[in-house]
Amino acid sequence: MNMRTRNNVTVTGREDGPALLLAHGFGCDQNLWRLVVPELARHYRVVLFDHTGAGRSDLSAWTPERYGSLDGYADDVLAICRELDLRDVVLVGHSVSAMIAVLAANLEPDRFAKLVLLTPSPRYIDDEGYRGGFSREDIDELLAALESNYLGWSATMAPVIMGNPDRPELGEELTNSFCRTDPAIARVFARVTFLSDNRADLAKVTVPALVIECANDAIAPPEVGRFTHEQIPGSTLVTLAATGHCPQLSAPEATAAAITAFVGEP
Repeated sequence: MNMRTRNNVTVTGREDGPALLLAHGFGCDQNLWRLVVPELARHYRVVLFDHTGAGRSDLSAWTPERYGSLDGYADDVLAICRELDLRDVVLVGHSVSAMIAVLAANLEPDRFAKLVLLTPSPRYIDDEGYRGGFSREDIDELLAALESNYLGWSATMAPVIMGNPDRPELGEELTNSFCRTDPAIARVFARVTFLSDNRADLAKVTVPALVIECANDAIAPPEVGRFTHEQIPGSTLVTLAATGHCPQLSAPEATAAAITAFVGEP
């Protein structure tokens, strides 16, 4: 099966524009980009896809062995680029896909023109001299709750991740997205996401990178955005006046504007 079908690849926007490849985060699919796509499509060729095991991807292609680390997802990103013959790609990764983007760019730096890391976290667990936002006990409890009652966990955690309690429809949308994900796949991806440590990979990035953080994010606190920025040589840090971990939904205009300002208009 080709990657277009396997990962539900869709392409929109300017055929002659620079290629923007948008990679969604945990429990989501390409639909969560829909509010920023119209603006980005005015300037760029926008390529969307669903990670294997998410959205309308071919679920039969998912295995816990291949996707037991972020490397399997990074390999998929590169395979999509090769199949579509995408070059000078601007790779936009949200949340855990920011680290997937880092891994992909480190494997084939000549493939990518720029990286945009949207609310990234290279490690969620606090460490000596590093604040990730969670203790190991916090993460163990989170994963235990997810594994014992995935739907209940989704209903509780999605509004926390989304933030914006005055806009409950956003939390409901993320809850519904989580609930559409196969629980067995979600359990593995959650462990990969919340137990990963990609701090050492940041210094290896050689392509220009933009780090976008939100002013108030329960999942990736300001220290994480600053650390990511400081570890990636020559990177740019933008702090959106936004709340939550998913600014492409809660602040789409500001998110699209930050991406466009960094990438440039053709």
